[in-house]
Order: sequence, then C-alpha cells, then structure tokens
Amino acid sequence: MQTALVTGANRGLGKETARQLAKKSFKVILTSRSEAGRSVAEEFRAEGLDVDFHQLDVADGQSIAELTEYLLEKYDHLDVLVNNAGIHYDTYQNTLNADFSIVEEAFRVNTLGPWRVSKALMPLLEKSDAGRIVNVSSSSGSFKDSWPGTPAYSMSKCALNMVTLKMAADLEGTKVKVNSVCPGWVRTAMGGQDAPRDVSEGAASIVWAALIPKDGPNGGFFRDGEAVSW
Repeated sequence: MQTALVTGANRGLGKETARQLAKKSFKVILTSRSEAGRSVAEEFRAEGLDVDFHQLDVADGQSIAELTEYLLEKYDHLDVLVNNAGIHYDTYQNTLNADFSIVEEAFRVNTLGPWRVSKALMPLLEKSDAGRIVNVSSSSGSFKDSWPGTPAYSMSKCALNMVTLKMAADLEGTKVKVNSVCPGWVRTAMGGQDAPRDVSEGAASIVWAALIPKDGPNGGFFRDGEAVSW
C-alpha cells in the first residue's frame, strides 16, 4: 500500500492534492489545523477514496509529536509527504511597514513547519522504497521572479526553498528525495478568484513531484514538471 500525507488539506490546493493522490490509489492521511479536515476526509471516503484524518498544526511541536506517534503506531512506512500548509499572503504590507508578528508567524508555518514535519516523519519516509517530500513553495520566493510586497510570505517561501536545497544534500545517496514546487497563481482562498489557474492544475504540479522516479531530481524547484528560476 502506498501512503501519502498532506498538510493543510482541508481546502484549496491541499484538498485537491489529497484527492488526486487518493485517485492514484494512495492511502492518504489528510491533515489540517482545524477539525474541518475530518469532514473532508469523510467526504472523500463517501466517494470511495481511501483517506484517513489526523489533526495537525505544523507550528506546534506537540501537535507534530502526536501525529508522529499516531503514524508510527498505525503505518509501517510513508511514501509521500506534501508540505502544503501555508499562511499570510500579505499583500497589504511591505518591508517598511511590516507587522513582525505576521512575519514571524509566516516563518513558523511556511518554513519551520515543513522542516519540523519532515524531520519528524523521516524515519517513516526512510522505510519507503521511494520516499518523496514535496515542499509547496512559490515563485514569490525566487530571487529572479519575485515581486514587490508580500514580505512575510515571500521571505518565508525563499527560506523554504533553502530548506529543500539543504535537506536534499543531506538525503543524497538515500531513497528519499525532496523538491520544491510552485503551483502557480491558483484560484483558492489565498490566491483569490482573479487567479488564472484552476486548483486542479496547481495540484497536478504537486502530484508530479510526489511521483518522480528513482532517477528523478532532488533539491530542485519546479512548476508543471519544469524547472523554474531560483
């Protein structure tokens, strides 16, 4: 049985990623900070998809520990970890007027969250024949392609890309690979209704990275299966 865990999967990209992985015959552990994810998992099971639920706040060490304990008791391996949970697309501020409580929370969730979850679940990923970590990032975190504003979000995603690069180097020679993915500007609660891409397109980009073969990339940054600028 192939297993995948998706963080922040109660709505938007996370929900659609969980759906697409489940439709590819993965057993999906759907996680979310709120209990809203439980009803999403029930919705998926009603559709015949194999989906489990566990609450997870990626910014809370105790919550990560409780999830890890649950997984170690119930599962003997993890094939895919999608670090999707994200927060604060802060279009309303810049570096000169930034609220640092917002900046710090963005880093806790968008950067340290994926790092801590990946570290905690590494023993299960290492038991997979082809463990895959997908860090859902953004071109706003690219030195080449970023844009003015959104300082908390952009800087936290830039730092997440560095986590990907460093972790990939530490995983070199193992069966586990980690890559960052920019899903593009997607119509979600965060992206807004003016975004040009449907959520299914963004999720497909994430799923591509979850399914890369043994000779596939490690430590890269991709959109729609193509390398994008850092």
